[in-house]
Amino acid sequence: MEFITSNAIFIGLAVVSGVALIWPMLTNNHSGVPSVSASEAVLLMNRARLFILDVRDEGEFVQGHINGAKHIPLANLEVRIKELVKQKNKPVLVYCQRGGRSTNACKILAKHEFAQVSSLQGGLDKWTEANMPLVKD
Repeated sequence: MEFITSNAIFIGLAVVSGVALIWPMLTNNHSGVPSVSASEAVLLMNRARLFILDVRDEGEFVQGHINGAKHIPLANLEVRIKELVKQKNKPVLVYCQRGGRSTNACKILAKHEFAQVSSLQGGLDKWTEANMPLVKD
């Protein structure tokens, strides 16, 4: 007991350090949806026949999107799911502006038995931050 009282500061620092080390593992990806970084997404695009789905609103889409992306706003995804049936067995990358809507879209796709679905971490914001290209139609 004397050891604990005389070394309370050091014990406290050790506990705080331990929590700081495991905190990212505890807080990262509670959604259960796999996510990939912008650079990992580019690797997937180069290696596989990746299907890219943009679930942002129309106004966001026309301002710029990833080349080859299919645009279906999240609000319309359930209704338009039949348009994507041919993509069920392909790797699918879903993105939105910051990552929240794409996580929900991935859950919808998984519910409809899409096999390989992942979300772009941080959405298009992180994509552009990584200096990745956008296209405007």
